[in-house]
Amino acid sequence: MTPSALDLSKVTHVVVGIGMALLTDLDRLLPEGSVLVLDEAETVEARQGKERVSRFACVAGLLEAPTQDEANAERLLETVPRPEGIRAVLPALEYGVVAAAALAAGWGVPGAGTGAARALRDKAVLRETAGAHGIDQPRWEILEGPEGIDAFRSAFGGRCVVKPANRQASLGVRLLDAGPEAPEVWADLTAADERTQRARYALPPKYLVEQRLEGPEFSVEALVSDGAIVFANVTGKNVLHGDRPVELGHVVPAPLSPDLAEALVDATRRLMDATGFTAGMVHAEWILHGGRPHLVECAGRLPGDRIHHLINLSHSCDLTAEYLRVLEGRAPTVQSGAPRAAAIRFLTAGPGTVSAVDGVDEARRVPGVDECQVYVEPGAEVREVASSWDRLGHVVAVGADAGEAASRAEDAASRIRFVLGTSA
Repeated sequence: MTPSALDLSKVTHVVVGIGMALLTDLDRLLPEGSVLVLDEAETVEARQGKERVSRFACVAGLLEAPTQDEANAERLLETVPRPEGIRAVLPALEYGVVAAAALAAGWGVPGAGTGAARALRDKAVLRETAGAHGIDQPRWEILEGPEGIDAFRSAFGGRCVVKPANRQASLGVRLLDAGPEAPEVWADLTAADERTQRARYALPPKYLVEQRLEGPEFSVEALVSDGAIVFANVTGKNVLHGDRPVELGHVVPAPLSPDLAEALVDATRRLMDATGFTAGMVHAEWILHGGRPHLVECAGRLPGDRIHHLINLSHSCDLTAEYLRVLEGRAPTVQSGAPRAAAIRFLTAGPGTVSAVDGVDEARRVPGVDECQVYVEPGAEVREVASSWDRLGHVVAVGADAGEAASRAEDAASRIRFVLGTSA
């Protein structure tokens, strides 16, 4: 669709990226024809974007635009017409964070701020920013080739982390001990990509090598208005053991002492001050190393992995609606304090070919189960879990506290069995 063919008369919200979870929420929150979706021509075609957005009554149209040209995001203002009734611009995906911030700034509505968005999208810039403001984090370097892996990890007994600086979903992240050869690690790292999610011309990949820290992992989901955190939640994480730190589960609220929970929120508050993040939602990830929060990374958007749904269940709120309020310049209504807990457990198997999936109905009958979804059908090829995209489904459960919610989710997940054959 071209800009001249668009009817923007009822458009009040612009969404950057075809994010099905966000659009599903907006479809129940916003009127018909009130949302304009922007995405790259390349990814629209790769993901059948026109068909996908046509399912939503709230969507007025889909406009192809250079939303992933992060270095020149301000140029979007020359190609995307400003809706007269614009109230908010929302990033639906990680690769739309900078574009959404640039449009919000240019159109005069609340947003992250383009500088803050660029810092959150590039882990090297985020590391530089955090370091300059005294925020605890691992030692790190930009990685130029396999020789840099050995040079860095020699100072840490062969242990380190390698990761892309501008990807998502744990894609390409490896936790290394002394064993793996650097050329093999480098080849694996540089091959990691998301061709259906990312335009080919977009920012070239950048890679980091970091000190490997030990400790439990958490995330802080925070609503920010006028640079101040107005709501925060702490989520506990369950990460796959081994060299691929893919997240296998979350629990809200995290089972932490009030002092440690406040330390994580305070660290996120300092990170917002450091980046200059103005308005929106952040999902900041931390490791409690030596009893202190150390920064892993931070996204400037709604959290993935159904964490926003866990927050809805535990806090009795609608986080997407609260996010809209903040981006529209209004005060959120959600209060701190969760009357119950919620947990998610992701399903994995592989490698092989799925011949059957058993136990789903049984899992749904476990007390407290709220959701039970399987993403694959018989005949699907599955592989070992190397990123979030390799997970096969999830179970969500609620409980009186974190322990009960997590136990119920784990119980339900254990009842679902993937019957696999050998891949052809």
